[in-house]
Amino acid sequence: MKSTRYNRRQFLHVGGAVVAGCTAPIIRKRAPKIVIIGGGVGGLSVLRQLADDGRGAFDITLIEPKRIYTTCFYSNLYVGGLRDLASIQFGYDALGALPGVRMVHDTATAIDADARQVLLRDGTRLPYDRLVVSPGIDVDYDSVPGWSQAAAQRMPHAWQSGAQTERLTEQLALVPDGGLVVVIAPPNPYRCPPGPYERVSMMAHALTARGRSRARIVVIDPKESFSKQPLFQQGWERHYPGMIEWLPPMIHDGVRRVDVETMTVETGFETYRNCDLVNVIPRQVAGAIARHAGLTDAGGYCPIDAATMKSQHHAEIFVLGDAAIAGDMPKSAYAANSQANIVAQVIRQELRDEGAVTPSYRNRCWSLVDESDSVFVGGTYEPAAGKIAQVESEISTLDDSAAVRLTNYGDSAAWYLGLTSTLFG
Repeated sequence: MKSTRYNRRQFLHVGGAVVAGCTAPIIRKRAPKIVIIGGGVGGLSVLRQLADDGRGAFDITLIEPKRIYTTCFYSNLYVGGLRDLASIQFGYDALGALPGVRMVHDTATAIDADARQVLLRDGTRLPYDRLVVSPGIDVDYDSVPGWSQAAAQRMPHAWQSGAQTERLTEQLALVPDGGLVVVIAPPNPYRCPPGPYERVSMMAHALTARGRSRARIVVIDPKESFSKQPLFQQGWERHYPGMIEWLPPMIHDGVRRVDVETMTVETGFETYRNCDLVNVIPRQVAGAIARHAGLTDAGGYCPIDAATMKSQHHAEIFVLGDAAIAGDMPKSAYAANSQANIVAQVIRQELRDEGAVTPSYRNRCWSLVDESDSVFVGGTYEPAAGKIAQVESEISTLDDSAAVRLTNYGDSAAWYLGLTSTLFG
C-alpha cells in the first residue's frame, strides 16, 4: 500500500497572507478574544492555526459540551468492522497546553451579537472580538413520518457519531442471513454526500464477512441520483452481487411512514415489514446554536460571505463547516478544514493587521466500497458570483485498477491520521 505523508502545515496550510513589512506593530492592552463554538474539525482547525501561529497573541476559548469526540468521517469503517470504536474517538486534553487556549465543556445557548457575548448554559457570559460558529448539524426528527428522537433508539440515524453509531453497529451484528435492512437516505443538502452509500457498502461488507451474504439491503432515496453513483453501483455489483437495491423516488413514491413497534417502512409503492434493521438518515439543519442565534435562512443553514466565511447577518461572526451554506462545497471534514484556513487568515488580517487574504478552498472525499476498494471525489473552489464555486474537479474512474483503489485507501488513512493527530495530538 502506498503511503502518503501529511504534516501539520499541509493540513493547516496558510497561503496568501503577507505581513506588511513597513507597518508598525499594533499595541493592544489585551489579546483579542476569540470564542469558538464547536469542537469538531472546523472549530479545532481554526483554534490550532491561531494558537500555533499566534503564540499566545490571541485569547481563545473553545466551547464544546462533549469530552470525547467521535469522528463521523471514518465511522462507517467502524460499522463495517474495519475499525474499532477507540480508533475514531479523541479527547481534548492536549488543547490545555496550547498558549492562550481555554477549554470550556458546556453548551452555548445564545449569542448576543450586539454585546458580542456568548451565553453558556450555566449562565456565564463570554465576550468576544471575533466569534467562530462551527456547530455541525442537527437531525430533523419530524422529517420522516412516524419517526422521532425516541424512535431513533430502535431506528438509529448514526449521523451524529457516538452512541448512535454504536447502536447501529450493534443492531447490524444481529441481522441474520436472509434478513432485511432498510436505509432511508436523506434529502439534499446533508452532511457528507457520499456517506450514506459508503455506509451501505460497509453494512454489506460486515454482513458478508459474517457469512450473511443472503441478507438484503434496500436503500429508499428521496434523490434521483447521488454522489459517485456509478462508482458505488459498480462496486456493489462487484463485491456484493444482488445484495443491495437502490430505489429512487420514481420507484418508491416517497416514505409514507415508519412504525418502530413493528419495524415497518411504508412507501407509496411497497411496505417493508418486520425489518431486521432500519437506518433512518433524515433531513438535516445547522446546529441548534446557529438557528437560535438567527444565523440561518429558511432552509435551516447559514448564509456566509464566500470570501471570508463571515455570517451574512453579523460581520464579527464566522460560520463554517456543515452548518454553512458553502456554495458548491460539500459538507465534509476536509471542506471544514479548508474553510478554517481562510477563517484563521481573515481573523489574523483583521486583528493583527496582516496582509490581504486570497481565498481558495479544497475538498476531497474518499469512500470505501470494500476492504481495499476506495474511490474519491474532490475539487478546488473560489468565490465567484456571490458564492463558493467549483473551478476544478477530480474523481475516480470506473476503469481504475485494483492497485489504484488500494492506494486511494492508503491516502485516506494517511489523511485521517494526519488530520486527527494535528487537531487532537
